[in-house]
Amino acid sequence: MVTDIENKHLDSPPAVAGDDFLVTLGTRVREIRDRRGMARKLVAREAGVSERHLAHLEAGDGNVSIMLLRGIARALDVSLVDLLAPEREDTLEKRLIRRFLERLPQQRLEEVVFRLMRDFGHEEAVRRKRVALIGLRGAGKSTLGTRLAREQGVPFVELDREIAKDTGMPSSEIFSLYGQTGYRRIEKSTLERIIREHRGAVISVGGGVVAEAETYSMLLSNCYTIWVKARPEEHMARVVAQGDLRPMAGNEEAMDNLRRILEAREPLYAKADMVIDTSGESVEASYTKLRQLAGG
Repeated sequence: MVTDIENKHLDSPPAVAGDDFLVTLGTRVREIRDRRGMARKLVAREAGVSERHLAHLEAGDGNVSIMLLRGIARALDVSLVDLLAPEREDTLEKRLIRRFLERLPQQRLEEVVFRLMRDFGHEEAVRRKRVALIGLRGAGKSTLGTRLAREQGVPFVELDREIAKDTGMPSSEIFSLYGQTGYRRIEKSTLERIIREHRGAVISVGGGVVAEAETYSMLLSNCYTIWVKARPEEHMARVVAQGDLRPMAGNEEAMDNLRRILEAREPLYAKADMVIDTSGESVEASYTKLRQLAGG
């Protein structure tokens, strides 16, 4: 079902001229659709996207997620490889790329597509104007992010606070009323608004955003993303130092849970452009690293 959130997303400006990857992708989708004699409305319905969204994709618009691209491939009865490596482009380089893609298992293929869309879907200079810090609470995102934003002269935006502002209620209440699925839907909507409203910003994003593939894809495609990490013990100690004593109840169990979360999410966090480890570092040392990574 097409949501109002998706329609707002489609109002974004068209892809920057010169985004050859996106233009080629859009042309390929249109050619396959025409060859199969499928109306745009039919493909959009089968793929679960709006007709406008499909029109933007065919025109070379970069705002398309991997999940939606997979849906379109299924609707056209082709693979992601078919969309990304058209047979008519028979240069040596394209043939080598096609053979490489065909040998990849599905999980790795999605990772390659993800990086292609992120690295070539938007000009690097545009993406770098929005620095997104991801990772679990206690890594230092707010402390470092506030300082970086001040130095760069851009807003510092905390996604959790923006969600509370949009809904008029804290995250705990949102979870209680709508559950995790509802919260993730609101999170995606708020992140879309932030990206739309801020051409330049430092954005602090909660660690759970990586669990929602489409939202995380949007973040990585539109922002220069840095994973701010620390050892589990330091995460816990910093949260307690901030005045939250809840982790102290059943501390050993809480530490085990934290380790499991970090281990499970590490492959997802690793998709970020850069990583900064704040373990055992002073704020000044960590900020120096962040400043260098962010090009400040």
